[in-house]
Amino acid sequence: MFIAMNRFSVLPGQEQAFEDVWLNRDTHLAGVPGFVAFHLLRGPKAEDHTLYSSHTIWRSKPDFEAWTRSEAFRAAHQGAGDNRPLYAGHPRFEGFEVIQEVAPT
Repeated sequence: MFIAMNRFSVLPGQEQAFEDVWLNRDTHLAGVPGFVAFHLLRGPKAEDHTLYSSHTIWRSKPDFEAWTRSEAFRAAHQGAGDNRPLYAGHPRFEGFEVIQEVAPT
């Protein structure tokens, strides 16, 4: 498995607007080969931002990479630059290959 995360530092007072953007958009992930799950996470508040992360699970890193070159990816990210006033800086991407998974038995 591969986990793709983007961290967002959202400006104070813009949290609801940021969440609305994500909750009301089409992710274009349904039916994408290798897609497992998506989560939008709200983290701690600091003086100058609230931390958010998008967390996408993929069957493999090549599946994720294929998604980033797809028409569905372009459609999902269309207009993303329009939301810059919500952020303190650029989103930060982090990719992780899963080396261990513990699941309930």
